[in-house]
Amino acid sequence: MILSRLVLALLVLVSVQLGSALAAPKAELWARWEAHEPRSKLSLTHSAWTSFLERYVRTAEDGSTRFAYGAVTREDRAALDDYVSALEAVPLRTLPRREQLPFWVNLYNALTVRVVLDHYPVASIRDIDISPGLFADGPWGRQLATVEGEKVSLDDIEHRILRPIWRDPRIHYAVNCASLGCPDLQPRAMTAVNSERFLEDGARAYINHTRGARIEDGRLIVSSIYDWFEEDFGSSDAGVIAHLKHYATRDLAAALESVTRISDDTYDWRLNDASE
Repeated sequence: MILSRLVLALLVLVSVQLGSALAAPKAELWARWEAHEPRSKLSLTHSAWTSFLERYVRTAEDGSTRFAYGAVTREDRAALDDYVSALEAVPLRTLPRREQLPFWVNLYNALTVRVVLDHYPVASIRDIDISPGLFADGPWGRQLATVEGEKVSLDDIEHRILRPIWRDPRIHYAVNCASLGCPDLQPRAMTAVNSERFLEDGARAYINHTRGARIEDGRLIVSSIYDWFEEDFGSSDAGVIAHLKHYATRDLAAALESVTRISDDTYDWRLNDASE
């Protein structure tokens, strides 16, 4: 009887832990990163990141982007490390908010590429199980960088900084999780100058690609991003559909007029490898 209760308790713990590991994190503000200097004229250059992306981002036949992980040279791998180190050295609180957004987006994407390169070849980023916790999935919970003396993880950047501070659903189109189902890794860095276009281009490209939204036999099938982060898109099917309509081009926009709910969601976790 005692053994049965212990087994049952263990199964409950496993279920809770597994559910927690697979659930999408909520947007919970890390307040220290709200600090900024609105009057600052300081600006950052992300030219090194743009140069890196231009060399290794490829456009696939379906119009989405891939990354040539296997082609990265030793010199460029070192240049990526140098770029991340340069970002880590930035006195972030002295920057205006317009410079902080590209800082975090570019850091997130650079860290994602770097962690994949550290474990390449790999079939999926979810196979890089380096996050803390017995049932943790992927690398998102591991602290991968240090900014102003604070160690940060990919989850910290996305869910405790970007989402709660900027409160912009287009953030989901700017950060890339190295998967085929993810919004494109754009072949350029985000900057304070191009940030609005960067977000708009990312949203439009993803929504009008079949992995973002498609109509099959009158049924609306969307990316699982809109399920995991529904609260960022209006907290309802109607909110997600309104968001899709805002960016949909002619054919998709016309098809969306006939649907009132989401029928299903999908996501492809295979690595966005250009060699595949």
